[in-house]
Amino acid sequence: MSNNFNSKKSSDSRKTSGSKSNNSRRSYGSRDGSRSNDSGRSSGGFRGRNSESSSDSRRSYGSRDGSRGNDSRRSSGSRSFGGSSRRGSFGGSRVNNGGRSGGGFGGGKRRVAPKFDPSMFIKKVEETTVAEVYTPKNTFADFKINEQLKTNIAAKGYLNPMPIQDQAIPYLLDEKDVIATANTGTGKTAAFLIPLIENILSKKSHHALIIAPTRELAAQIHDEFKSFAVKTGLKSALCIGGASIRMQTKVLRAKPQFVIGTPGRLIDLERNRVIRLDRYSSIVLDEVDRILDMGFIKDIKHIISKLPVDRHSLFFSATMPKEVQNIMNSFLQDPVSVSVKTRQSAENVNQDVIKVGGGNKIDIIHDLLVKPECKKSIMFLRTKRSVDKFARELSGRGFEVGLIHSNRTQAQRKRALESFKNGRVSVLLATDVVARGIDINDISHVINFDLPETYEDYIHRIGRTGRADKVGQAITLV
Repeated sequence: MSNNFNSKKSSDSRKTSGSKSNNSRRSYGSRDGSRSNDSGRSSGGFRGRNSESSSDSRRSYGSRDGSRGNDSRRSSGSRSFGGSSRRGSFGGSRVNNGGRSGGGFGGGKRRVAPKFDPSMFIKKVEETTVAEVYTPKNTFADFKINEQLKTNIAAKGYLNPMPIQDQAIPYLLDEKDVIATANTGTGKTAAFLIPLIENILSKKSHHALIIAPTRELAAQIHDEFKSFAVKTGLKSALCIGGASIRMQTKVLRAKPQFVIGTPGRLIDLERNRVIRLDRYSSIVLDEVDRILDMGFIKDIKHIISKLPVDRHSLFFSATMPKEVQNIMNSFLQDPVSVSVKTRQSAENVNQDVIKVGGGNKIDIIHDLLVKPECKKSIMFLRTKRSVDKFARELSGRGFEVGLIHSNRTQAQRKRALESFKNGRVSVLLATDVVARGIDINDISHVINFDLPETYEDYIHRIGRTGRADKVGQAITLV
């Protein structure tokens, strides 16, 4: 399959210094001179309370890192395949830097759109693939860990370790640096949380810093930590954009043993002297390939430069491209490698396309969602503006929907995800910000309203369904 795709670009920047307003503010006179792609930055001191620029997705011009955002892209337009707007190829449009949206909701400057062969999105599951049975060498009872921690593990229903837990935990208890190659959903969060909690309880370590690419993944790790840390006396802080930086500052001043956050917000806190990175003796970089995809390479290098030389370092990544290896070499000392081979995320997913032709995408989606087999679906759109507009369209047709993108506050994103998990809403509209960040077993359908930027993004999207040996459905509009 072809891997010739265009690079990702950020979008939806609002200018606030007497210039036109689009979907997020640009602030001049801020302390670092950078632009934010998602929400406004204050002109001095802390950034705005809901500043996404200090979290998990941004594009900056002349800023400290020059990084680019992840979940909204510049777009272009080629010919429309249904609806009145001009779209990118196969009906998915992009937005330009002025925030003019595609996906059936408006045109933008013409740019070269990613090209895909529609046959890439067609595949039938011949036989359900069952994950190979793994026989662990250890049990949780065997690990030399605190009894309260063992009780908390048992309370979560964990009996035997998953492969990555079985292989990584003994090394981490001995404070070995570890490179772990594993995908989301393999149990890696527990693989690093359990030994880190034990090492702090036994005074081998004092503070742990865990860095994740997205708010959703950071929040998921934070929730897992709280369940493992019951009655241990350990405290934590979640430091992500979209939430009050002042509240996070207050929590950090209580000196929690664990800090879990996204790169941008951690750097904001460090530069405002709220957090000292050289005090963290245990460090986890989680989903490093995704961190680099989102343009955080300079942020990660900055964070690493501030860490103590004598540290315990954990490195998790699904893939190991050259950029990841360069970071790994500067981050780790004499590491042990642990690789967990898992079933391809798309093996249990029926993949099909719907050719829009001259039809209306909204009508096609309506007809799809009312089918009884479409019980819980997540729909991916390319831009934040498209998500907002399509959510209004579906709500007007009587559908209960949730929506997640990087301009939503953390409270809004959390409510949307919880409503989707517990079934209060059956349709979740999202940008690629959640293509890797959620782990829900009962999603029946993934719908690609807009095509992704790359085929790898497509694989991560459809990996939200077909989990736990169930067969899922992935439908792409072309």
